[in-house]
Amino acid sequence: MIYLLVLIALFILELAYFKVADRFNIIDKPNERSSHSSVTLRGGGIIFYFGVLIYFIYSGFQYPWFFLGLTLMTIVSFLDDIFTLSNKIRLLVHFSSVLLMAYQLDLFDMPWYYLLIGFIVVVGVINAYNFMDGINGITACYSLAVGVLLMIVNQQVNFIAQDILIFSLLGVLVFTFFNFRVKAKCFAGDVGSVAIAYILLFALGMLILKTGNLIYILFLVVYGVDAVWTIIRRISRKENIFEAHRSHLYQFLGNEAGVNKLMISFLYGLVQLGIGYMVIQFSTQSLQEQLIFALVLIGALSVVYLVLKTYIIKKYVKI
Repeated sequence: MIYLLVLIALFILELAYFKVADRFNIIDKPNERSSHSSVTLRGGGIIFYFGVLIYFIYSGFQYPWFFLGLTLMTIVSFLDDIFTLSNKIRLLVHFSSVLLMAYQLDLFDMPWYYLLIGFIVVVGVINAYNFMDGINGITACYSLAVGVLLMIVNQQVNFIAQDILIFSLLGVLVFTFFNFRVKAKCFAGDVGSVAIAYILLFALGMLILKTGNLIYILFLVVYGVDAVWTIIRRISRKENIFEAHRSHLYQFLGNEAGVNKLMISFLYGLVQLGIGYMVIQFSTQSLQEQLIFALVLIGALSVVYLVLKTYIIKKYVKI
């Protein structure tokens, strides 16, 4: 019953946000870099934060430093959706939020390199997650896949309160209802993609620290392979990797090759869900077997990525 009530509350909050976004003209206008062609409300992903907010109150304020970091990240990202903020302000808030997550994860009580590695991974993944939010449904489908995988493992390992995952995914479901459409009612915006990345990374960090098993980072491998190879290609072409672009594989598939974008989003999530299931099976194997599995998996995904992208560029892209 509590989950049903939370779901209804989140639907109401999302609809209320639409009124606010419409009133204050918080919209996403299409341009030459966009994958959409009509004006759409931006920032619907703020519902991810509301899901965690409801959990935070319901749980008696569990994980306070994580929640504070998420709040700061959400506020600055929301403001950046409305009007472009100074890079210095965004970087300062992001840096502070990552440190708050690290404090919640007790990384300050560990060797210094844990904090350094954690900081690099969190900042890198949050930015990659934000860059990957480019077509209808992709953030929703992928986040549902990763969240479900974390819930499955949590049943076995109990590394985090299950309700924080459930409440977060209820928010994702609400967003999916409005976003997984040919003509989306809303986009996640920076506030959504950054918030859900922060939430999932916190849970993933809890899992890795509880088990001491790095193989679970492969819960993000599909996004990771696309993001890394896209960056490599853009660097090789001497492009500014921080500027908006349409260079990801999913964008080439949807925009140049004309593949149904909702199908692409669904497949990204489904492939990650399937890979995640294999990761869970290999998590009990020896370190050597896990390493071989990870290398083979990343290699295979890279080959598929490069073959598909090369084919699409040669056939559809005029350079």
